[in-house]
Amino acid sequence: MEMQADKQIRLLLVDDEEDFRQTLVKRLNKRGITASQAASGEAGLALLAERPMDVVVLDVKMPGISGLEVLRRIKQMALPTEVILLTGHAATQDGVEGIKAGAFDYLSKPIEFEHLLGKIRQAHDRIVTIREKQLEAECRMRLGQQMIATERLAALGTLAAGVAHEINNPLAIINEAAGYMRLLLNKQAAGLPHREGFQKALDKIESSVKRARTITHQLLGSVRKNESVLAEVDLAELAGETLQLLAGQARDKNLKLELETTTHPKGFWIEPNQVRQVLINLVSNAIHATPAGGRVWIRLAGTDGGGVTMEVGDTGTGIPKENLEKIFEPFFSTKTPGQGTGLGLYVSRQIVEKLGGTIEVRSCLGQGSQFILQLPNQVEPT
Repeated sequence: MEMQADKQIRLLLVDDEEDFRQTLVKRLNKRGITASQAASGEAGLALLAERPMDVVVLDVKMPGISGLEVLRRIKQMALPTEVILLTGHAATQDGVEGIKAGAFDYLSKPIEFEHLLGKIRQAHDRIVTIREKQLEAECRMRLGQQMIATERLAALGTLAAGVAHEINNPLAIINEAAGYMRLLLNKQAAGLPHREGFQKALDKIESSVKRARTITHQLLGSVRKNESVLAEVDLAELAGETLQLLAGQARDKNLKLELETTTHPKGFWIEPNQVRQVLINLVSNAIHATPAGGRVWIRLAGTDGGGVTMEVGDTGTGIPKENLEKIFEPFFSTKTPGQGTGLGLYVSRQIVEKLGGTIEVRSCLGQGSQFILQLPNQVEPT
């Protein structure tokens, strides 16, 4: 068991004495530990910058950068690495200083191999323990976020049930009154004072009513349990229709819309209206995020299991890393006020998951984003 565990240790030996290094490396190899080597502090730091190490065995007295200085730089870099210092008998104070600076331990030369091997294993065990605690903390954080999201969704469902009655009815009255006012305004002579101002005010009222209705419909759509209405769908045709619906928005920004298909399953049974809603949400967002002269596409490809992969991509501004975990949350939006409800991606994920699929996002700032949908064929081919 020890031999197997030792093989997992990523070890770096930094010492300017080549004979000492080679002898020690051979003995470590016999115990299953593959050690990297560096003949100076500078070389050791360069190697650490290239690849991570669990344990560094570091000589204190070396030409150039001393071992203590290398230790300090490792700590400044916040590397997940434990350092074991090697000192001469006359320099044990250096070892004490090293412990104060964050070294795991120090040993005096000439070293006893079994003693060093034991310290290496202890240092590695400590690294493993720290990583496990970090993973546990991350899991707890994710679980907490999931619980918060669950509670938020439950509250959202309760809210949505009352929204339709409490908001849609007043909206209808406001819209009807605005329509009546516009009718009267149109009948007035062209010289009516402040006519243009009245028209702009009515435009704002009607626009705000439409926006409020959009929010309530999206809220209700996210929690409503509709009966499944399956239909045999040509996915390429469905995607093409989506791009045609949004072609006007794309033209206004001088964007190129593209449909790319490789292989997609024939006789694909799905709920077309819901898939269309998801595609409209994603393509509309892509158009909004892409500067003039850019490109937005839908790419289709069949999967081995008879399902389909649908990718909606763009050459837009991309999504900051800190927002990637939040974009599917209800009411989260990076658009300017009045430009978005913060519900489009949330509703899209709800629909995809109800269809038995998955949705994920990949993004790079300044280069664009891709939303990848994996959808199963809801009727097994015969």
